[in-house]
Amino acid sequence: MLRNYFKIALRNLRKNKIFSLINILGLSVGLACCLLIGAYVHEETSYDQYMPASSDIYRVNVSMVTQGVSTYPMVDVAVGPGMKTAYPEIKAFTRLERFGGIYAKYGVKQFKENNLSFVDSNFFEIFTVPFLEGNAHNALMNPNSIVVTKAFASKYFGSEPAMGKAILLPEYGPCNVTGVIDAMPDNASFHFDAFISISTQHFKAQTWSNVGFYTFLQLQPQASPKQLEARFPQLVAKYVVPEVAHDMGVSMNEAQKAVNTFIFNLIPIRDIHLHSNTKYELEANGDISYVYIFAALALFILLLACANFTNLSTASSASRGKEVGIRKVMGSLKKQLVGQFLTESILVSLCAVLLSYGIVSLLLPFFNQVAGKHIQFASFLQLPALLASLALSLVVGILAGLYPAFFLSSFNTIKVLKGSIASTGGRSSLLRSSLVVFQFFVSISLIVATLIVYRQLHFMQDRKLGYDKDQLVYLQDTNLLGDNQDAFKNQILQDRRVRNATISWNAPGSGVMGGTEIYPKKEGPSDGHEIHANIYRVDYDYLPTLGLKVIEGRNFSKEFQTDSTGVIINETAATELGWGKTSAIGKTIVRSGRQEFKVVGVVADFHYLSVKEKIAPLMMLLGNNYGGMLVKVNTAELKGFIADTKQKWEAMGASGPFGYYFMDDRFANLYETEQRTGRLFTAFTLVAILIAGLGLFGLAAFIVEQRTREIGIRKVLGASIASVLVLVSRDFLLLVGLAFLVAVPITWWGMHQWLQDFAYRVPIAWWVFPLAGVSALAIAVATISFQALRAALANPIKSLRSE
Repeated sequence: MLRNYFKIALRNLRKNKIFSLINILGLSVGLACCLLIGAYVHEETSYDQYMPASSDIYRVNVSMVTQGVSTYPMVDVAVGPGMKTAYPEIKAFTRLERFGGIYAKYGVKQFKENNLSFVDSNFFEIFTVPFLEGNAHNALMNPNSIVVTKAFASKYFGSEPAMGKAILLPEYGPCNVTGVIDAMPDNASFHFDAFISISTQHFKAQTWSNVGFYTFLQLQPQASPKQLEARFPQLVAKYVVPEVAHDMGVSMNEAQKAVNTFIFNLIPIRDIHLHSNTKYELEANGDISYVYIFAALALFILLLACANFTNLSTASSASRGKEVGIRKVMGSLKKQLVGQFLTESILVSLCAVLLSYGIVSLLLPFFNQVAGKHIQFASFLQLPALLASLALSLVVGILAGLYPAFFLSSFNTIKVLKGSIASTGGRSSLLRSSLVVFQFFVSISLIVATLIVYRQLHFMQDRKLGYDKDQLVYLQDTNLLGDNQDAFKNQILQDRRVRNATISWNAPGSGVMGGTEIYPKKEGPSDGHEIHANIYRVDYDYLPTLGLKVIEGRNFSKEFQTDSTGVIINETAATELGWGKTSAIGKTIVRSGRQEFKVVGVVADFHYLSVKEKIAPLMMLLGNNYGGMLVKVNTAELKGFIADTKQKWEAMGASGPFGYYFMDDRFANLYETEQRTGRLFTAFTLVAILIAGLGLFGLAAFIVEQRTREIGIRKVLGASIASVLVLVSRDFLLLVGLAFLVAVPITWWGMHQWLQDFAYRVPIAWWVFPLAGVSALAIAVATISFQALRAALANPIKSLRSE
């Protein structure tokens, strides 16, 4: 029986080549999208699960509650060992400190390394990465030991063995290679090129109240992280409170507030990638909301493809009516007819899966580029993926073919043999109309979402930053010039193309900055509270080079010797320190270590981080934070300026290569995630529109086939081609209009929620909704027109001959 089902199914597929091709193509596109998004979702949700004990590993965060809540993903150097000593529930701890921006040497080879780290000796016993050379147990036991990746070793040593060779690091001397790993897994939340033993730094002070060390705890299998967190305030009272009293110069009673404002908490390592997004993460994390969005997209696109199958199958029902009638006369049972049609549906689905793999192989490079992933096609050929694809094809085949199977098998035998197909009204008509409404609801929603995503992206890129980023060049590593750095700056200032220049490590958008807790010196009852502020180290030319606006006080000046202990703050810092309604000039700021600074100026707020983030308090101090130079160029001859500057650099005998970037390019790179989202939305919107168009084509074909004789009679009675086009198109356009009405409130709510992730966001413009509706209407008209025009131009004699 099953063999006969397949034989008849293949015969019908060959007989109806057009419908079969559209069916298979629609399903294959939907399945390909589902496979790609499924691979993306799987990778996003599998981060940091490569360790056998990953379910027991947690990172220690600290939240500082002042005017708001600032959460840091790292803590002080003594927190890890202190917690391990205090609580037996903690099996082990390990720490990681980011390190980079230095030039490492081996013989005559020298490279700038931005991606190094210091780690504890047991780091690779917790983060279990296979070693190519050496072993995890003792590789980092001794100071000046370094474990490197295979790529790092190849860069310095070529094909020579790396073990035992020494890499020279500034300040730390030669570090011996004691291990080589392939690389950190793609689905790890951090990727470093080398790991140096943390004992190389020879820590003296064991403090609790600062930050800087990413600290991970491995708990005992039965330990409760919530119960452990509840005991952390004991450690704050014991260790943090005395440090706050000493560093801030306040009484123990005043410092006791830290118990409620300095809060240690734990986050499962598996949750870091999708659920943690502080501005100090080791790498840019994902976002669980995007995982949900794209998982929903995969489901919707698959449902669209199934809806197409249903519509196209019912559209071809007229040609199968007599077949069903004869089968019933010959004794076929309804369950046998259902089995026949479900077999055809599953066969189409299996063909679609095979074609979808071809589509995936073609689209995977583009998808990886857009999504920022490194998914390999081989991952789709692994047994779990193949079984999942097979199961998906069976489910899709059954779901997509279930309604057509029961619909076709329920035809009235006498009516179909007389040439009158079963009624198409009632529930079947309602289902087909509902499917079209659903398809265009998804299409309109995606069009609206894409428009809003791009408007938000352009809003962030075009927003006034508070400084002038155009033709602003950042020259990297000018500290390599040593004592010639100031001379180099003076040479650049003599260039007629240069408007100004400033030496500073802190460039807006780079994320490179210091940070500290500060509070206003007690001078009255209206004083503000302790806050966290970011720190920029600048010279006298920083403000004019960036075009920052001084709204109160003045810039730093060489005429004032006291400016060495002066500070310039932004508006946000002045407000949060309690000086929003009074002048901040002359007020005193106290920072950790009892250092005091007099406010000499207040600058207008500017976006020194991404526009996604709310502007945070900033204090600028005079200091020799020499690591780079910002140059304001007033000409379009940027290539010539860069070439001449490189010559000056080489003439100065710098100990490293010349490097630079343009500030507007760096600023644009801050929104890479949003750009990817926009591109993905665009791609999936086009796919949804394509599938919805195929579905509408199927329903139009069905309606035209059912109304062939009606259209013939109308034409015989004098109906024009235009009136026939209106007759066929009217119902469809009403369905698109209904889909628009459903899509508007739901999409508005969804995009309103998405925009809440941005501190500064574009309003949802009213015009995006009618634009999306008109676009969907135009797509519908273009799709229907082929079938409607074919019916309007058909010879009415042919359609009436069978009456």
